[in-house]
Amino acid sequence: MKEKDIFGMAMKAYYFKKDKTPIIVHSPDFDDDEIAIEYLFRDFSEMPKTEQQALQLAYGTVLDVGCGAGSHALYLQRKNFKVKAIDTSAGAIAIAKERGVINADVKDFYAEHETYDTLLFLMNGTGIIGNLINTDNFLAICKEVLKPGGQILIDSSDLSFLEDEEEPNNDLDRKYIGEIDFCISYKGEKSNYFPWLYMDFELLKLAAEKNNFNCELIVEGKHYDYLAKLTIRND
Repeated sequence: MKEKDIFGMAMKAYYFKKDKTPIIVHSPDFDDDEIAIEYLFRDFSEMPKTEQQALQLAYGTVLDVGCGAGSHALYLQRKNFKVKAIDTSAGAIAIAKERGVINADVKDFYAEHETYDTLLFLMNGTGIIGNLINTDNFLAICKEVLKPGGQILIDSSDLSFLEDEEEPNNDLDRKYIGEIDFCISYKGEKSNYFPWLYMDFELLKLAAEKNNFNCELIVEGKHYDYLAKLTIRND
């Protein structure tokens, strides 16, 4: 069964009809939450400092992964960067093009074969990894599409603050707290569940070093979020 393009439907309704109906996020681990559609169309001044810093650190040719409505790509274009924006949502790519993104494509990052100086993974960029077990494969793909001297700019959040400190869980089989299963719905349409990974910085650094990357903490946000920069070690 073909997956419903929830984000695409919501972005088109907002862009063409000014419909602000939010996307609802569901998880068995948390109460339902909302994504305000207008936030996906934000400009630089409305972005959190992790995203602002990432855009200011970008250099060379840029791949904007999971570009959504194209807000990051548009900012970089205005700064005369050569940027390619990709997303698995056909509706999102259609809207990104409508807004002026020059090079936008419906594509999964894991199928990317061109090379870039900067790989941009924002709005919880580690989410694309899905589960911790996929981290090595993700970093291997990153190596393949990074030009010599290139960088990965990726953000995420540390969810350990959600753990109950009064009731420690010593179950070694318990999954990592940042491994979340989500599904999303919009106007009665609902997606399948999908895995999404929130990865704390220390865990990201360990994985990066294991895979021959340097990993630097660039900035921490107000909500347990952070931006990291990864570069391939030359030693």
